[in-house]
This record gives sequence, C-alpha cells and structure tokens, in this order.
Amino acid sequence: MLNTSGCAEVLYMEERFPGVYKENESFYTENLVPGSAVYGEPLLRSGGSEYRRWDYNRSKAAAALKKGVTRFPVARDGAVLYLGASTGTTVSHISDIVNEGIVYAVEYAPKVARGLVSLADTRENIAPILGDARKPAAYASLCSTVDVIYQDVAQKGQIRILKENADLFLRPAGHAMIAIKAQSISSTEPAETVFEQAKDQLREDFKILAGKKLAPFHTDHLYLVLKYSS
Repeated sequence: MLNTSGCAEVLYMEERFPGVYKENESFYTENLVPGSAVYGEPLLRSGGSEYRRWDYNRSKAAAALKKGVTRFPVARDGAVLYLGASTGTTVSHISDIVNEGIVYAVEYAPKVARGLVSLADTRENIAPILGDARKPAAYASLCSTVDVIYQDVAQKGQIRILKENADLFLRPAGHAMIAIKAQSISSTEPAETVFEQAKDQLREDFKILAGKKLAPFHTDHLYLVLKYSS
C-alpha cells in the first residue's frame, strides 16, 4: 500500500531490538531525517513514523540481523565509536538507532570521508573523525568514552585495533561488535582457522555473547557481539 507521497505503508513494525524493526523478511531503522534516503534504500511508513530498509548486502550489521544474531547492544541514548565508517551506510542506521545519543565515526581515507562529512551535515548525532583506527591516541581528544565499539576494519591487525580502542574509549562492561574479515588477516589459512584464532585472542579481554557467519551476503566474514571484561 502506498500513501500520498508514494512511500510504502504498513500497519505494524515488529521491534526486534531497541530501534531495530522487522517487517516481513527485511530489517529497518526509524528514519532520523524523514523523507531522506542515504544510499537509495526504500522508505516505509507505519504508525506515523518513517523507516529505512537496512540493506544486508551493503551492511555487515544488517547481514548479522538477517542471519539471526541474538544480541544487538545499541541503546537509543548510547554513545558508539564506529571504526571503519567509510561513507556512512551502516553509520546512518546506527545514527537512527541512537537518536538520543552520538556516533563517533572514524574513517582513514580522506576521499571516502567526504561522504561521511556530508552525511553528518544532515545528522547532528554523527561526529566524523578523519583518523587511523590503528592509532586511537591520535583522536582521543575528539572522542569521549562510549558504550559500544562497532568495528568493520579490513586489516591484518583487526583484533589489536579493537583492543587498543577499547582500552582508551570503552566503558567497563561495555560492548563491542566486530566484523572479522578472514582474508584480511591471512590469505593462506582457512577462514575457520582464522576465526578460531581471532576468538581466542578476543577472549583475553572480551566475553563472546553471540556470533554469526555472514555468508552468503559477505564471504568469509564472522560477526561477533562481545562484552568488555577488562
């Protein structure tokens, strides 16, 4: 059913996690900037609110939701440090969820970060940071302590990057979500071996709460939800 603006409309949206909704087989977030799509995603209206479809082929977090991940620890008033923000596809949905909080979005590549800065111009709860996630001390003055770290950094030292940022920014008993890309860690070892080694390293500082492999949407990726125990 379409309303007068041409936007699809449904009667009911199921809230699966705070700020994360499901309708049929798709996941949505409530649009912080009604009437505006970020990357061409479909918009849907229900109960007087507008929602953005979360594309699981473009977002590791959406793929994890699609695969049935059982934890998604992002609160409406939370502070999130996002490592590997790119142009802001997933950042924009996290921004929808933390509509009373803030997302510190770190991106290394200046050309890519331009899109992130443009997104932040329309979303006041995104603080873009041009920085190297491998060197968290360099942007410590731009980021406060956070409740959640979200990491999607395709580099060999993915686990070390998460640990060093957690030591600086993550609150005690805070949470982290990480998309581990096996081939970025090792191009010769089987993905399963890489994943097990990564989990062993993470257990030194985190408790693993949930996890999902993201195939077929993202090949050789493991998505983990963690609780900080240091």
